[in-house]
Amino acid sequence: MDDITKLRRILRDCRTLAVVGLSANWYRPSFFAAKYMQEHGYRVIPVNPMYDSVLGEKCYASLRDIPEPVDLVDCFRKGAEIPALAEDAIAIGAHVLWMQLGVENPAARRLAEAAGLEVVENRCVKIEHARLFGGLGWAGVDTGVISAKRPV
Repeated sequence: MDDITKLRRILRDCRTLAVVGLSANWYRPSFFAAKYMQEHGYRVIPVNPMYDSVLGEKCYASLRDIPEPVDLVDCFRKGAEIPALAEDAIAIGAHVLWMQLGVENPAARRLAEAAGLEVVENRCVKIEHARLFGGLGWAGVDTGVISAKRPV
């Protein structure tokens, strides 16, 4: 399993994050996780074919379209989509394949690790950063919406 030393080192050393599945909708977990990381000095590169830009950054249709080096590929996609993303992460020379909360794929893990990438599964970069580095603000998962109304 991923240990604290490994997570701390990854989040300290990997400063350019390609966020696959980054939504432009402020209430989506991908948006506020990426916004948090951006506000803590990380370079966030959005990857989503639906948008031209997100969080003030040019958005790319795929990992292979990114014209600059990427340290960490942060995947907000279903587990079944991860093997193809692992192949893309390998192709662009990323160092880490990170699967967000609830996302695991043993085949993608094996593929990425065989190519020399480190792999993190079922964890959130924002939550781990706040936990390990005492991130200012947003210590939890905060959408900024306070409501006592029940969902419809």
